[in-house]
Amino acid sequence: MTPQPSSCESQRDPARSGASTPRSSWVTIIVIYLAGVAAATSLGKFSSVGPQMTAQLGLSLSQLGWVISAVVALGAVAGLPAGYLVRRFGAARSLVVALVLMVAASALSAAAGNLAWLLTSRVAESAGYLLVSITCPALILRLAHERDRGVALSIWATFVPVGIGLSTLAGGAAGAALGWRGWVLLLAGLTLVMTLIVRARLPWTSAPETAAGSVPGARALAWPALLTVAFCLMVLVTIPVIVLLPTLLIEQHGRSAAVAGALTSAISLVGVPGGLAVGLLLRRRVPLGVLAASGLLVVPAAWLTYDSEGSLAAAVTGAGVISLENGLLGALVFAALPQVLERLDHADVGNGLVTQMGSLGSLLGPPLFGLVAGASGYGAAVPVIVAGMVASVGIMLLVTRHVSGRARRAAPEIG
Repeated sequence: MTPQPSSCESQRDPARSGASTPRSSWVTIIVIYLAGVAAATSLGKFSSVGPQMTAQLGLSLSQLGWVISAVVALGAVAGLPAGYLVRRFGAARSLVVALVLMVAASALSAAAGNLAWLLTSRVAESAGYLLVSITCPALILRLAHERDRGVALSIWATFVPVGIGLSTLAGGAAGAALGWRGWVLLLAGLTLVMTLIVRARLPWTSAPETAAGSVPGARALAWPALLTVAFCLMVLVTIPVIVLLPTLLIEQHGRSAAVAGALTSAISLVGVPGGLAVGLLLRRRVPLGVLAASGLLVVPAAWLTYDSEGSLAAAVTGAGVISLENGLLGALVFAALPQVLERLDHADVGNGLVTQMGSLGSLLGPPLFGLVAGASGYGAAVPVIVAGMVASVGIMLLVTRHVSGRARRAAPEIG
């Protein structure tokens, strides 16, 4: 994993291969980001219209839960293979195909008459969402100059909370006015508009932009894999806190469903400034290790959130800190990934690994916490959170130490 000679260094960063300094393509980067936000609305689009769907289709709450979570299921098992697929066919081409697939699957789900139909369309939508999650950061990485990559990837890391926030906030009113099928078709139409904009903005060639380097093998992915294990553990113990927060606020603090939902929506968006802060802090040369170590704030925050004798303010504060750290550490993973890849043209495969491990954490976390809290109470989740976060931060610190050592070894060759 030692840095490559100067000829390969120019492959890692084209800016070093010539005297001129290329500028980041910010307009295109923002377009790609908005495409990701449009895709992420699929994660929350059924949550706000759930009662309508269950009434019309005769679904149980458990079945509705499967419909909602199915969009990340494919990513949990096929993220890495999908990364190799994107590398084969090209990120720009794959992104457009992915958005078209999401539009078609969303339109199909609007016509669903039963659970089987709905789940089938949702799995197809999951395939599109998986490809979007891989292609967008890979494209952003190529379009952003080295100095801007931390900021650009930190912005990208906010696409999920922004997409979910927009869909949950707008879904209630739109669902009441248009019905759940009309709401789903509205989102399909907006995604179609983004597809056309992306298609016009990105180059579309007859041949895929296949990378010049070799396909990354197991050795080349060793450090990226370690980084994504830390990501998986972080997601595993932080996402369930937000997902299960409404139930906690209702059962332990006696709040109404409306108040609990509003508080949870606000807390989930706290992750956005957490993600954006990473880019700004990296621009100020704050070490990666310091940012990783901030994840230990989740430990006292977990005690605040789940203390049965604590106040509502304490629980909300604790959950807010956890949401903030979820956004910050998620952005840190995206920003650190280019620094642990052997070559930048391995980004598609690396992002496939990130997507798979993040999806795995999102898929397993809520049922695990539900099982623990159901059997022993909410307080029993605290040791799980502590163990997961300490392990996650420890692995991140190991990775950041490797990154720092690699940068020191590369400095004489660059200078």
